[in-house]
Order: sequence, then C-alpha cells, then structure tokens
Amino acid sequence: MLCSRLARFTYQTALRSQVRYLNLLEYQSKELLQENGVSIQAFKVLESKKDADKLQGFDVPEYVVKAQILAGGRGKGHFDNGFKGGVHITKKPSEVIDLVDKMIGHRLITKQTPKEGIPVRKVMVARSVNIIRETYLCILMDRQSNGPVLIASPAGGVDIEAVAEKTPELIKTVPIDISKGVSGEQCVDIAKFLDFKGDLVEKAAREIEKLWQLFVKVDAVQIEINPLAETSDGQVISVDAKLNFDDNAQFRQKRIFELEDDTELDPREVEAAKNNLNYVAMDGNIGCLVNGAGLAMATMDIIKLNGGNPANFLDVGGGVKEDQVLKAFQILTSDSNVKAILVNVFGGIVNCSTIAKGIIGASKTLQLKVPLVVRLAGTNAEEARKLLAESGLPIKTATDLDDAAKKAVASLK
Repeated sequence: MLCSRLARFTYQTALRSQVRYLNLLEYQSKELLQENGVSIQAFKVLESKKDADKLQGFDVPEYVVKAQILAGGRGKGHFDNGFKGGVHITKKPSEVIDLVDKMIGHRLITKQTPKEGIPVRKVMVARSVNIIRETYLCILMDRQSNGPVLIASPAGGVDIEAVAEKTPELIKTVPIDISKGVSGEQCVDIAKFLDFKGDLVEKAAREIEKLWQLFVKVDAVQIEINPLAETSDGQVISVDAKLNFDDNAQFRQKRIFELEDDTELDPREVEAAKNNLNYVAMDGNIGCLVNGAGLAMATMDIIKLNGGNPANFLDVGGGVKEDQVLKAFQILTSDSNVKAILVNVFGGIVNCSTIAKGIIGASKTLQLKVPLVVRLAGTNAEEARKLLAESGLPIKTATDLDDAAKKAVASLK
C-alpha cells in the first residue's frame, strides 16, 4: 500500500466510504517542515484583506495564492460567488489582496468537497518557484514491512498509484530499521534514484535525512512530499506535503494535535471525539450504536441485507460509562434522518448491564421518540435484558443480530 492513511475507522458500502484522521491545512504542514529545517517555499498566511501589511517586505518575483481547505482539486474549483479557481499565480502584490478578498468568506467547491463547498477562512501566499523537475518521496509506516518504509519515484507531481501500476520500475521501496534510521548512504542512493545530478545529490540526500528526522520526532505515520522539486536556481524543495500522525502519540504531540482544524468536520463527529466515542455519518435512516469497528461493519451489512440503510455508526468502545451512552444517544438523535436506532453490543470488556442502564437513562432523559431495538450478548447480558424488560419503556429486544436488523427495518414501516 503506497499511500496509507491513519484511520480510526474505515467502513465501505455501496453508498459511501469515509476515513477519519488528524486534519492539518497545507500551511500548517509546511510550518512543521520549516521548523525542522526542511527546504520549502517562503509563505505568509492571510485571514482577510486587512492582513495586507503581512506582505510588506515579502517581495518575490511571483506569488502563488492558495485557498486553505481540507480538500484537493482547489485549482480547478470554483467559489459560491462565481470566482473560479482556489489557486492563482500573480506577479503583482495588489492583485494578491484582490484574490484573497475573493476567496476568504466564500465557499470553495471542488470535486472533493460537499456540493455546497467548504468556507475558506485562510489563504496561503507563497513564493512561486520555477520547477524544472518533480520527484516523489514518502515515508510511512507499513504493516507488511512491520515498520517504516521509504518510497521514492523520479515521476513526481502525479498520482503515485498510477505510476506504480503502469511503470513499477519507477518506484523504489526501502524498508527502514526503526532503531537505526536512514543512513547517509541510503539517502544518497535514493537521491540518485530520484535522478538528481551533481551537487543536487547531496542537497536531496540532506532533505531526505531531515524528513526522516521529522517523521520520528512528530510520531508521524506518513510524510508524503509530492513533488520534491528541483528548481531552476539549483534548489531541492518540498513544494507540497501531506502529514499524518499516530493518534496513540497524541499525549506526546499535544501541540500538533491542537492545530487540527475541526471547522470542516461533521460537528457530531467532533462532539463524539470529545467524549471518547467514534462517530461516522452515513446516508440512511437507522442509527447504529455498537462497540467495536468490526461489529459496526457487520451490523451495517446485515441492516443492508434486510433492506434497510444505516444512518451512521457510533462506537462506544470497551470502557464505556452510562454518561457516555447518554451522549451517544444525543449524537444519534441529533441527526434528523435517524428514524430508528439499533443497539448491538457484545459484552466482553463492556458490561451489558452498564449499557442497559445507560439506554434506560438516555431514553427517559431524551424522551426518545424513535423506535429502539436492542441486542445485547456477553457479559451480564441476561441481567441487562431483565433491566430493559422491567423499565416499562417501549424497547424491542432481539435474540441475535439478524433478528435485531429485521426488527429495526420493520419498525420503519
């Protein structure tokens, strides 16, 4: 797998595929590169045309003006005000401010955004560089290699998967011993494979070494540079960067995780994360409360097999408490598309009676109006079912997952 992404959960149906990971805007990734000595283009970040003073002294032959959103295809996108293109090049500082004004506060629509687009709140203004040649470099954690690998290709600036498929000889994969790191000799070999010549070999090797040091320092699971460019003035520059991080290292990388821009995320997903829950929105009308990603996928598959459509899945995890169950129900019912809720919990670490008490409390607190079907199995499941039966609430229980899915779908009719 050439370009892995750190995901809390991945679920794919005929309807939709969604991945959740730490989101950094382009300028934030470049700031991390710059802080660690990696060569990049000089840039400024503007939040309105009132920030024009930031460009004073920033005199460059040519400017690249790029809207900052978490989506690709910005250059070919268009704004809700009719302005076309989220990436522009100009030689005039006065035009930079005009471009910024046309972008900020408006929604940019690209092939990767929702149909209504994403609001632009910041614009990066960078020094344009004259690129002679584009190469590709990526360091990532690879399960098959049981550690990090470095992937390089002299064919940069394009979809690397397509390069691997059509011209695999242009891909070099180097497993890295995490305890030893990347040696100077390896960096030089990779630079030569990338077809750098003369003194650019040493420059490229130094950039590769710095990127490895950054990879380790920030607990990254991926640093992808596309392109790692050779410029007309003899420089090797990381023109575009994508960084993904290990969620388990958040306690060590607090500053980086605090940079995450969650304004573009589903607010229900953000609220779930704050409460140690995991939420993924789908397109149907049956809300799913589960424990475990595998059980979530099985639950949604069986809902589909029985003619229904999942509206989401919400994973409460292994150490769930009653108050988290309440929060989970609040998040599920905040979606107006949810017309029924299916709870499917297998008690291993989770105590089913805790789930049952949480369900009863949530139903009473929220005065639940939609049908609720509950399937509980495992630890204290019998006691949990007794609690539900004695609650006096209109909760439908199920003997197994197939029965639960059938009852949830039938409750909609």
